[in-house]
Amino acid sequence: MGTWRWSLRHRPTGSALKIGWGRWDTGARSMGTPRVPARTVLFQRERTGLTYRVPALLPVPPGPTLLAFAEQRLSPDDAHAHRLVQRTGWLAGASVRWGAARVLGTAALEEHRSMNPCPVHDARTATVFLFFIAVHGRTSEAAQIAAGTNAARLCFVTSRDAGRSWGGARDLTAEAVGGAEQDWATFAVGPGHGIQLRSGRLLVPAYTYRVDRRECFGKICRTSPHSFAFYSDDHGRTWHRGGLVPNLRSGECQLAAVDGGRASGVLYCNARSPLGSRVQALSADEGTSFLPGELVPTLAETAWGCQGSIVGFPAPPSSQPQDEGWSVGAGNPPQPPHLFPRVQEPPEEGAGDTGGGRRPGGTGGCGDSPREPGQGPGLGGHKESWTPKLSRPPAALSQSPTWLLYSHPAGRRARLHMGIHLNRFPLDPHSWTEPWVIYEGPSGYSDLASIGATAEGALAFACLFESGARVSYEEISFCMFSLPEVLENVPAGPELPSHGGKPRGRCWPS
Repeated sequence: MGTWRWSLRHRPTGSALKIGWGRWDTGARSMGTPRVPARTVLFQRERTGLTYRVPALLPVPPGPTLLAFAEQRLSPDDAHAHRLVQRTGWLAGASVRWGAARVLGTAALEEHRSMNPCPVHDARTATVFLFFIAVHGRTSEAAQIAAGTNAARLCFVTSRDAGRSWGGARDLTAEAVGGAEQDWATFAVGPGHGIQLRSGRLLVPAYTYRVDRRECFGKICRTSPHSFAFYSDDHGRTWHRGGLVPNLRSGECQLAAVDGGRASGVLYCNARSPLGSRVQALSADEGTSFLPGELVPTLAETAWGCQGSIVGFPAPPSSQPQDEGWSVGAGNPPQPPHLFPRVQEPPEEGAGDTGGGRRPGGTGGCGDSPREPGQGPGLGGHKESWTPKLSRPPAALSQSPTWLLYSHPAGRRARLHMGIHLNRFPLDPHSWTEPWVIYEGPSGYSDLASIGATAEGALAFACLFESGARVSYEEISFCMFSLPEVLENVPAGPELPSHGGKPRGRCWPS
């Protein structure tokens, strides 16, 4: 007898995506055919050359309503980005009905191109904030880095009716970036969804190319990319810039709140890097600052890296902790705030380089990895930097009440085969599974979202991702799957950390 799965059928752009419960085809299983969720194409490259890239996905309750965003470009080139577009999906029972694509005319500044959609939902005010950067003219990111002169503006538009209408663009650059702009060659948000913490804080993931040394025979000598977050504690009235991930080169990123059970939680950042694998960093103060990052050897990057998406969700009840949880600190650090995975009550997760043109480079690392020359652990502005310390043995991480999903192309040399990875104890960078490939072929940027539960009560997820037959920017596809499908299809994960101490090869915080 076959096992249960989402029964999906591929439908062309503009049609409804029908979902129901069916069975895996037992013949396909015996022949070893990969199981992949069916997909629907939401944005497709047009004959005129119009191209759609850099997806972002946000569920907005009730329902939820699904807001899918992308960049509309005159060609695949970064410098030809033009405006942001949106499609709205209504999830009702066993189907998603998608409305037509529309250009967001208000999400723009005059003589600027709109890029990197990054939506976040404030559950307390029922407001959607769609962040983006507005870049002057055709100025490329590479040109900004070479000149050491930023051409990007930090902007957002808001909607109080679940994306049906949007207000005018607000330029936050002076307020949220401020004097730091003189030391930034450029910056961007996301791309992909932001999150809201249980405290009410809104967080927008971001990164900057900081100018480390400006003059070398009249030219910029060195820049380095660093992830960080913009945040608001007053429901979006004012916004602030958090501290940079201090040590490793890290770029496009996303965030997740990792609950600590009966103790406190931390904010988890997963970032693109040119160092061969992803970079993760933790924050004990809700993104106001980040601890030194570390490499995630189980999450390999493609050549020159690629954006990836992260989403946190409650672990199944059988995995909930029975101990006192864990905390983060060194000596007597500030007590970490209680964080809350946003996939509960109700799900509000959403959740840009172009064709591999962005290449954050450099060195740095954990353990025996090299550091940036002259940059120690206190690079973020604190002379007495502190690193995370677990209050219980590493085995306690297997009891984490928050699990993570991560989407990223599985190819090492090229952007191929969209994969879904699972992490059952998120603070251990060795604990990610191998990918479940949900699309075979060219794949690029993606955004994950938790979209509630199936009729049987299982958690359900959605992924909006770049795909194509020959190149990854031919279309942007949407698919859904359940947690049981993930558990059934991801390859067996790594062994749990030993009670006896540090796993081999793990740079455990101390």
